[in-house]
Amino acid sequence: MAETLLKPLKAGLIGSGIQASLTPAMHMEEGAAQGLEYDYELIDLVTLNASPADLSRLVADGEERGLAGLNITHPCKQLVIALLDELSPEARALGAVNTVVLKDNKRFGHNTDWWGFAESFRRGLPQADLSSAVQLGAGGAGVATAYAILTLGLKRLTVFDREHERAVDLAETMSALFPDASITAGNDLEAAMKTASGLINATPTGMAKYPGTPLPPELLERRHWVAEIVYFPLETELLRRARQRGCRTLDGGGMAVFQAVGAFRLITGREPDAARMLAHFKTMTT
Repeated sequence: MAETLLKPLKAGLIGSGIQASLTPAMHMEEGAAQGLEYDYELIDLVTLNASPADLSRLVADGEERGLAGLNITHPCKQLVIALLDELSPEARALGAVNTVVLKDNKRFGHNTDWWGFAESFRRGLPQADLSSAVQLGAGGAGVATAYAILTLGLKRLTVFDREHERAVDLAETMSALFPDASITAGNDLEAAMKTASGLINATPTGMAKYPGTPLPPELLERRHWVAEIVYFPLETELLRRARQRGCRTLDGGGMAVFQAVGAFRLITGREPDAARMLAHFKTMTT
């Protein structure tokens, strides 16, 4: 047992413009708390002057250097699939991978983003009305949040995206996976909000570099719950406006932490302390 605890462990995050990521700190702090010698590095396409075309080389390099796993973020979550040996059922269904376990000379792809959102929602918005919801955004994050909320039992989902075809594609994908739910690409946001019980923002709007709200705040009513994926800052303008209108809200911090909880479990093979990771995240964001 002692040998396992002392065995050095290495992992990394591949993505573009990730210098502000809190993922390394979350992994290494939890590793230290469990007695692991855990080194987690950023493999940033920007600082390496690399592009997504270099992904194959970067994954192979990590493998050769003995990394136990890799987290994958924008813009590589779909591209990495072609480089893997096996996919979890969820990663296959979502067509996106955010965690790669490197073991026994094989590459195993997983997706913990959807579980991260589901677990955060379950804890942060208990007893939420899941009769109907509007989701803004049908990109990689939107696929994960849609899968999560439908797994939790949502009956009707209306998806909006600036690129309408993306919303159509997401609706078709989710309809095949959740045949008992009604999932459509929306055309009239105001009308959809009038019949929805909740709202999911799966767009980057609200981040420091993309300020503002992803929809007119006057469409929010007291009965709506509002769930956010943005966590830089935790207090987005959308959440602030929603609370002013009496809505129950969920910030993006929980999804960020719980996807890391899931990734830590996969990469290290050890059970993380979710409460400890949440507390650590809070110290870094307040």
